[in-house]
Amino acid sequence: MAGMTSTQPRTRSFAFAGLAAAILLASMPAGSQSATPSTGPDAPRVFVSAIQPADIRPHIEFLAGDDLQGRAGAGSRMAAAYIVDQFRNAKLPPLFPEGYYQVIPGKGDDSEKPVVLGRNVGCFLEGSDPELKHEVVVIGVHYDHLGVRNGQIFAGADDNASGVAMMLELARQLSSSKTKPRRSIAFVGFDLEENMLWGSRWFAAHPPWPLERVALFITADMIGRSLGDLPLPAVFVLGSEHAPQLKQSLNRVGHPEGLETARLGIDLVGTRSDYGPFRDRQVPFLFFSTGEHPDYHSPRDTAIRIDYAKAANVAGLILELVRDVANADETPTWSDAVTGDLDEPRALERITTLLLEAEAEPRLTDVQRYMVSTVRNRTRRILEAGEMTPDDRIWLVRMAQLLLLSVF
Repeated sequence: MAGMTSTQPRTRSFAFAGLAAAILLASMPAGSQSATPSTGPDAPRVFVSAIQPADIRPHIEFLAGDDLQGRAGAGSRMAAAYIVDQFRNAKLPPLFPEGYYQVIPGKGDDSEKPVVLGRNVGCFLEGSDPELKHEVVVIGVHYDHLGVRNGQIFAGADDNASGVAMMLELARQLSSSKTKPRRSIAFVGFDLEENMLWGSRWFAAHPPWPLERVALFITADMIGRSLGDLPLPAVFVLGSEHAPQLKQSLNRVGHPEGLETARLGIDLVGTRSDYGPFRDRQVPFLFFSTGEHPDYHSPRDTAIRIDYAKAANVAGLILELVRDVANADETPTWSDAVTGDLDEPRALERITTLLLEAEAEPRLTDVQRYMVSTVRNRTRRILEAGEMTPDDRIWLVRMAQLLLLSVF
């Protein structure tokens, strides 16, 4: 995941990591399914994930292994080759006219001599419906990371070997299914995400077909841990506020057993991952993440720290969603209008409550604790009222920005 600040290694306390991540992912306009489990006739569908921990563990362990040197330089090329091998094993043809690789060019010291900055990799599953197969659902995740710095390997197990594992398992499952989706599916591994999203920016500017054909872009970045290491069995789903049909798809799909979903908005978090170039072109998108944790962009983000059951559940959720969107009669359409509902204060209330409950040993300053308590109490009042007014939303966004400033 691309940071809002420098990608240099940094160490942060639980409070700083949890609070920053909470605000980044919870203080946004919403339209969602609660992160709190519910029962009754209107409860979301609960299913068993078709993707299991044993399916994704080998991918993460390989990509986050020492031999790949933090997936930069030669390690990045090894990761790209591994992804291509998985595409070939799934019998999926290349996505690009030149093959599985899309070269990202640059210039060397000699301005006349081009150099290769990186490589996107991609494959394609053609849809089964003669009328809909020209529309494409793109599953794109970045496979690069920070490399080796000061003699330490930044393995990037969560960021973003976890997302790559999801993509590879979706490619395997969808390609081997007897019933192919009606719309076509593209699987793309982006390089250079940690360098200003350069891989996805290059892809969006040089797509293999007009972007108007993209029905939905899905990315996942860091899906194998928990927000601030809080006891929160949830995945955040961002972007559906810009396409009403996506809200309906998420409602139909429900969530895997053992995983909750919090459907939130994207506007405050800004551009943190590869959805940015697609959002900027008004392509409907969804961003999946379990949130930033204290090991983010540090050598401690290793395969042994991954919650494989959670990552598998998130992958299973995305698989079900892809099938739903790829087979739906109606294509998601972009909407600039964003209206909030109770999911934003509900998610923020839960996270601030968890932050305060985690204070057995005080780790928040008095000022931080006061602000977190204030947000929790105000969101509880909003939830008790059963509606969020425009003034409530303005307050939530402003308070979230203040909390962001207070911890960075």
